[in-house]
Amino acid sequence: MKLWDKGIHIDKKIENFTVGNDREVDMHIAAYDVQASIAHAQMLESIGIITTKECAQLLEGLEQIAQQITDSTFVIDNSFEDVHSKIEYELTQQYGEVGKKIHTARSRNDQVLVALQLYYKDNLAALTQKTKTLFATLLQLADQYKEQLLPGYTHLQIAMPSSFGLWFSAYAEVLIDDLYMVQAAYKTVDQNPLGSAAGYGSSFPIDRAFTTQALDFSSLKYNVVAAQLSRGKSERTVAMALGSLSNTLARFAMDICLYMSQNFGFISFPDELTTGSSIMPHKKNPDVFELIRGKCNKIQALYTETLLLTNNLPSGYHRDYQLLKENIIYAFEDLKDVLDIFDYAIQQIIVKDIDLNDEKYQYLFTVDNINTLVTQGISFREAYQKIGMQVNEGTYVPDTSKPHTHIGSIHNLALDKIQEKINLL
Repeated sequence: MKLWDKGIHIDKKIENFTVGNDREVDMHIAAYDVQASIAHAQMLESIGIITTKECAQLLEGLEQIAQQITDSTFVIDNSFEDVHSKIEYELTQQYGEVGKKIHTARSRNDQVLVALQLYYKDNLAALTQKTKTLFATLLQLADQYKEQLLPGYTHLQIAMPSSFGLWFSAYAEVLIDDLYMVQAAYKTVDQNPLGSAAGYGSSFPIDRAFTTQALDFSSLKYNVVAAQLSRGKSERTVAMALGSLSNTLARFAMDICLYMSQNFGFISFPDELTTGSSIMPHKKNPDVFELIRGKCNKIQALYTETLLLTNNLPSGYHRDYQLLKENIIYAFEDLKDVLDIFDYAIQQIIVKDIDLNDEKYQYLFTVDNINTLVTQGISFREAYQKIGMQVNEGTYVPDTSKPHTHIGSIHNLALDKIQEKINLL
């Protein structure tokens, strides 16, 4: 069944190419299409386009389909283009002409739009909760290991003293910035596009405020052309938010891979969380974090893809938009999995004791020692030159006792302040 079928035969090759894998992808938005159809049917009844009995029949049928989706028994077979045609077919099979009325005053364009907006809202909210779960784990680890020092690096060279508390809480706080982006994306998609039809509205006296309230959108995309223009723009905004979160997770995963290597040896994980080599029996590979890094880097490329797909399209609907669905939906699904596995794995991290008296760390405290001289009345430049000369002459002896007391430093992590920031979200 095709919603646009006019009784004209379509070339099978053309049909297969244009449908693509919509049936598979649409399973992710099927529940949201049903949700929007329920609201649409109720609205049609409220304005007298369908009768109370017809509305009741449509709602009954849609709720049955919703249950099938929940039970994983709903299938979009090859005789259907997409979820929208499948749902209308099922309603028509059960209720005859009444089933055909569900498409009154709407187009497949705004069906896809509203279903995607609802999917984005739910999944941005899910990402927010999963990110907050990881945040809580990281803050707990920061508190647990706040006393354990860790070498800090710049240019991958030994730089200044850091700590595991500083490391864990750094990524926790950066996750808050990512959630600001997720919030912005949520606000963007929290606008009801239903009623824009093919992009230019309808001559039916539809009540768009009704569906806005019924679908729990905070606002309405008032201009119908603007509603269609949001296709692509919403995806770019969402992709930017997903990319921001992915960037943080990818960098964190890279730190973990680096710190697990024998050359650093700062952390480890239980054997059951690592993989081995087919020929090297000593290997404990951080495959889970390498895959996290790879998946997150793929997600970061999504913004560029959506930009190139939509950048210079004129107003109105274009079939190019169909190509946005697949990768944005799969990015959501991948990122939810990544957050779950990251939180699961990082809870089992083994933090090792690091001997900062090791010769390779002997210059870790040079800046602290310069600062000590400055507090004794020597200018910074003179103190810098004095410690530098000791380093060059091989006479430098580190003093590791100087505390870092300012807020946000290794001895004053301000974990409570970081917690307060996320509490506001």
